[in-house]
Amino acid sequence: MQTVPSSSARPRSWRTGILASTLLAATAFTTVPVLANNSDDNNNGPVVKTAEGPVRGLTKNGVSIFLGIPYAAPPVGKLRWQPPQAVKKWKDTYDATDYKSSCPQVTELGAFAGPASVNEDCLYLSVFTSNKKNGKKPILVWIHGGGNVDGESNDYDASKLATGGPNGKDTVVVVINYRLGLFGFLSHAALNNEGHLWGNYGILDIQAVLRWVQRNAAAFGGDPTKVALGGQSAGAQDTGANQLSPLAAGLFNRAIYESAPLASLANATTALTNGNNFATAAGCTGSNVAKCLRDLPASRILQLQGTPNANGPYITGPFVDGTIVPIQPEAAWTTGRFNKMPTMGGAVKDEGNFSIGITEYFSGPPQVPMTADQYNARVTGATAQQYPLSNYGGNTQLAYDRVSTDRGKCSGLHVLKEWGPQMPTYGYDFTYQNAPYYFPKMPGFQALAAHTIDIQFLFQNWHGGSLGVNLDQTTGVPREIQGAEVGLSDSLVAAWTNFAANGNPNGSGNSPWPKVAGSSIQFLNENTPLATESEAAYRSAYNCDFWDTQIVYPTM
Repeated sequence: MQTVPSSSARPRSWRTGILASTLLAATAFTTVPVLANNSDDNNNGPVVKTAEGPVRGLTKNGVSIFLGIPYAAPPVGKLRWQPPQAVKKWKDTYDATDYKSSCPQVTELGAFAGPASVNEDCLYLSVFTSNKKNGKKPILVWIHGGGNVDGESNDYDASKLATGGPNGKDTVVVVINYRLGLFGFLSHAALNNEGHLWGNYGILDIQAVLRWVQRNAAAFGGDPTKVALGGQSAGAQDTGANQLSPLAAGLFNRAIYESAPLASLANATTALTNGNNFATAAGCTGSNVAKCLRDLPASRILQLQGTPNANGPYITGPFVDGTIVPIQPEAAWTTGRFNKMPTMGGAVKDEGNFSIGITEYFSGPPQVPMTADQYNARVTGATAQQYPLSNYGGNTQLAYDRVSTDRGKCSGLHVLKEWGPQMPTYGYDFTYQNAPYYFPKMPGFQALAAHTIDIQFLFQNWHGGSLGVNLDQTTGVPREIQGAEVGLSDSLVAAWTNFAANGNPNGSGNSPWPKVAGSSIQFLNENTPLATESEAAYRSAYNCDFWDTQIVYPTM
């Protein structure tokens, strides 16, 4: 979402097979839609007429792929920190054979994202749809993760999801870019009092995508009455923000939370304080703050936003603003004031290893694991009593993984039990611990079932950012999923696409994934093979009796 060299210049092996020019595109994307040239390759690609104009894509392995379609005007100049505006329509055929820019970002989360970008011209989506003519297909709109500060849709090859794999449903999959960091989430009186929707600009971008889907999905073979919105990590958080938002009512009717069901958001006071402090740090004070902020170079905003290994003090992310997101999740889930629909969600067994890996990634060279003294400084009080290092053979990573994972696993259970009596709800626990991981081998580090490791089971060959390479956890040799792992991928792709089709990940019935019965839960244990997991076993594995006494869910 920038105006620097396009992120399509990042090497992605699957894209080299789609179009060699993908690896060569290194020029800034302009605010005018790029029209298809007259090459034979482009002329042979599939053409779809959207409400904004015709687009030409490409075909690979039975999937029609349309890359980098603009869904809103570039949010630059006076449109920075404004709700997304309509894109200018076009008459000639638009070239949708290459990704466009990712949104401005600086923090990389280790090997998860990067390189940095300063191009605000980034509101683009990509569509993957199978070439089968078998009736209208369900639609899955996917929001990438990255803490709402980094990441991009360009890393997500949705070809397998589009076909449903061997056991699922053909699906129209839409992957999106949206404004991130200070560009996507900023509250300041000078902006808030301009008479437009304010603050959660990234959430408004997602709603603009959902309206684009209502206008255009049928042209790609999709059924706009069957729209699942989902995402991983920050994408799950943003899915929740939209399920809370009355402005998104009727735009989607299934919700998928991949790490994890939403329990809380920042409040408006915190967001305003952060925004005021950012403006002051940027030198924007006095009588014309809004103009000063919009005149800042993107690079200056990112300089204040953070560094490659850390966010600065002004980041808020999605927050309760009172209109776009009217109330806290806990208040919504307990009062029923949200958009009810079939919902599924869960998390991986070792969520905390992602952050542990990032810390070690940036610790060197040489990279070093957490010491016992560092563990004891971070883990204190009742938590230290529950998670003494001696219980983990002195292994600081294994201990801190549990400390930093279990809390979120138990809050996810809490939310699933609130959802269950109100709508069809399905909970999962991804416990497979041997998949390849895209961080380099580091001393003492074991990824196990780390946060983000499950993405590759849905989006084939996903491996984080441009420096990510999937490695076998034991040998350190590069590899993709294989053997029984492919079978697990087939099962998850079937579940996700079945859910998009009819709100039931099983397709029909209650097996292998049991629906939450009232507030009584059986989880789908995502492993090789699939299994079910009782609530009692889940609570024991993640120490929920303890965490239930520690977690406070904000309602304001």
